[in-house]
Amino acid sequence: MKNTVREPQQERSIEKKNKIIKAGYELFTEVGYYGTNTVEIAKRAGVSTGIVYGYFADKRDILICVLKIYIENVSAPLFDIIRSKHGNVVLSDLAHEILDKTIELHEQYAKLHNTLHSLAATDEAVNAEFIKLENSITMQMSEQLSALGVTVENMTEKVHLAMNLVQSFAHEYVFDSHSYINYSKMKETVCDILVSLFN
Repeated sequence: MKNTVREPQQERSIEKKNKIIKAGYELFTEVGYYGTNTVEIAKRAGVSTGIVYGYFADKRDILICVLKIYIENVSAPLFDIIRSKHGNVVLSDLAHEILDKTIELHEQYAKLHNTLHSLAATDEAVNAEFIKLENSITMQMSEQLSALGVTVENMTEKVHLAMNLVQSFAHEYVFDSHSYINYSKMKETVCDILVSLFN
């Protein structure tokens, strides 16, 4: 499906478009995608519905812009962690730091996370953005680990597997909360597995 977002040129128009995207971001977070309509987005943004449709074909176009912001918000802190490391990195410390930050991000963006991931199964564009995110994290983390002197065979495959494990644990920790699981012990096990992948 073609993205029909119109790119404004004037400063006032850019500001209006950004207000609409911000309003969409807030409403999708608060009440979900299906619980939001363009009238509510326009009201939250302080513009008319006609202005919303001047920039976007429908709320799905707004969703794609919101998704890009969400992806930047959840990926940048992880990249910052790995880029801040120099010299001989202690893998166990790095594993704990990335795991803690991923849990924090899942908690911070829990509602929007659920909204966007539920749409990935049925919306090609949403799914494509998440695949691009996976690719970006895998390649950048692989390059950064190599630059830090971590040398293992099949680096990209191991990084991809590691990020899936981290994501899976964060989902379990934030969303599932099984009473029979000791999450401190599970977290240590996940960190041990992560370290073992790169030793």
